[in-house]
Amino acid sequence: MKRLSLLSRQRTDWLPIGSAIRAAVRELKVRDGILTIFVPHTTAAVTINEGADPDVLADLTRALDRIVPWNADYAHAEGNSAAHIKASLIGSSVRVPVREGELHLGTWQEIFFCEFDGPREREVWVLADPL
Repeated sequence: MKRLSLLSRQRTDWLPIGSAIRAAVRELKVRDGILTIFVPHTTAAVTINEGADPDVLADLTRALDRIVPWNADYAHAEGNSAAHIKASLIGSSVRVPVREGELHLGTWQEIFFCEFDGPREREVWVLADPL
């Protein structure tokens, strides 16, 4: 397992982590297998989406804010219920195939760490299951 340390810059932040995941694949010496990329936080998530057009992330942010506004009638005392809900909607892990030492992603795909309660120091865990 490889632990990656991240620093988000704002409350909602989409950090592209594909290059760090590729480095982890090399460090873990994965030739062929499946990676699990896991976020061990309850107000952050990980997803795969388009990495070429930044408008996609802006649209995702606006859509999530419409679905789950920051200020609503939430009971959670810490005041970050929206972040918990968004993290649950996006999810805490993704799985990515590795083939011949390379991530096997689509042309436009990027792996994003999704911050919903930043700025904060965070971790992403990369686990490899060789084939």
